[in-house]
Amino acid sequence: MITSVFKKSTPLNLILVVILMLVFFLIYQFQDLTWINSAGSILKKAMLFVVLLGSVFITNFIAKKNGLSKDSSYTIFFYFSFLLFFPSVLNNVNLILSNFFVLLALRRLISLQSLKASKEKIFDASLWIFVAALFRFWSILYIVLVFISIIFYVSRDYRNWVLPFIAFFAVGIISMLFSVIFYKDVLGYINTNAITNFNIDYFTNNYQNAAFSIYLTIALFFVISMFVSLPNRPLVLNTSYKKIIGSFFIGIIIFVISPNKSNDLLIFTIAPLSIMATSHIEVKQLQLKQELVLGVLILCSLFAFFSQL
Repeated sequence: MITSVFKKSTPLNLILVVILMLVFFLIYQFQDLTWINSAGSILKKAMLFVVLLGSVFITNFIAKKNGLSKDSSYTIFFYFSFLLFFPSVLNNVNLILSNFFVLLALRRLISLQSLKASKEKIFDASLWIFVAALFRFWSILYIVLVFISIIFYVSRDYRNWVLPFIAFFAVGIISMLFSVIFYKDVLGYINTNAITNFNIDYFTNNYQNAAFSIYLTIALFFVISMFVSLPNRPLVLNTSYKKIIGSFFIGIIIFVISPNKSNDLLIFTIAPLSIMATSHIEVKQLQLKQELVLGVLILCSLFAFFSQL
């Protein structure tokens, strides 16, 4: 039944996911109603939801546009389901914005395989990653994907190696101007957040611990499935899948090394994991097996969400 709903990409499916996201977003926000008293706060919440929704559709666009998924709605379904594991991220403006810009960068890097406008794509991807780093410093690690993409596709042109540094100086100059005009200490922010902390001792309750454990178990399942099936994928898509896998592990590294650790940091892994999960579910297999995978995921995500409210 679940597979029949999301097997095809239709406006009805998209509307269903949007409504579900809005419902769960409001359920979490209604725990504290102080924001309702301010028009500015209401606008901020609305914009936050729009950016969150934008992240879902960018992920779906990456998967479909580059042939990483068929004409289905599984990607947006998985993104929504994985998001429920970490409800507190729905209030984390910096992480949502940083993840959004990382996805804009990933979109440009995956499309680099067409070899069209490669310089523009490399510059854009680098620019978005450095902008993302302004909101969460360690998202700067995604710049590794830019250089890997250059190696894969356009390493012979030396100008491509220079473009990420130009993007870095562009974002740096704009940040300094912003700092001067609005009296924001950008350098102080970077200095505070450009540190590492490998301790994982932040859990405040057993439900948070359970959500973390279940999510990592599900992630391990889909990652192993991707590694096993990768040799059977079309050669033209292998590099794109490798970038998706690389993006997932960079997200894990960001979680491991970041200070002020929380489950919210795993938001960087949601988009690549959604694409890998879609790839797994779209492989020809018994419908009962597909239903079982989706059913277990739904139950786990609902348990994780409501247990952490």
